Amino acid sequence: MDLSQVAVATITWSRTTEEEELLTRSLTRLAEAGLPVAVADRGTSAAFSQRLKPLPGFRVTTPTKPGLVPQVQASIALAATFRTPFILYVESDKELFFENRLRDFVRQAADHNDVGVVLASRSDKSFQTFPEVQRHTEGIANYLCGRRLGCPGDFFYGPFLMSRTLLPHISNLEARLGWGWRPSTFVDAHRRGLRLVHVIDDHCCPPNQRNENDAEQIHRIRQLSENTLGLIE
Repeated sequence: MDLSQVAVATITWSRTTEEEELLTRSLTRLAEAGLPVAVADRGTSAAFSQRLKPLPGFRVTTPTKPGLVPQVQASIALAATFRTPFILYVESDKELFFENRLRDFVRQAADHNDVGVVLASRSDKSFQTFPEVQRHTEGIANYLCGRRLGCPGDFFYGPFLMSRTLLPHISNLEARLGWGWRPSTFVDAHRRGLRLVHVIDDHCCPPNQRNENDAEQIHRIRQLSENTLGLIE
């Protein structure tokens, strides 16, 4: 796939000065890729939101409704205005991906008319670098997705390309799905007869994200429940 075929959709929520610095550094790396980028910022810090707007190719919006799904919908709707055939959804803290993997991932992605979703997927070796509870919960979700969609692999590293064909489904998602919006979108592609493709690479866990406290473990368990809901709704 040529880079000109892709616009990026991402979301931001900066709650502390440390998070502002992390996300600013990460999104600066993203800007270096030269792609058009749509950001839905939660608007917690007006100064942070203003800091994003001068980044090359960036457009920033603030969702009108609270919650993850409305924020994702806002970012993807804004990305759709760039009129590219594919949209890359990615979380905004993926600095290593932006710096080292983004361009190669897009170039390796199939762009045929029958492609609905192309996922950046972790190799078995890199998957083992992630925290234990995250590995277990995402391992279960990966197994369920593989069985449901007939396409075994890693669905939950984060970045994935989607065809514009899927935009109506995303605009109609219910807020209660939470992180289940992702597998729900994969199911929609499967129902439409579109292919789901994995591009496997060594996407290792950043060293500063390899420890899990209680809150992070609960977050992963909640994600598993939402991802399961997305598969069956």
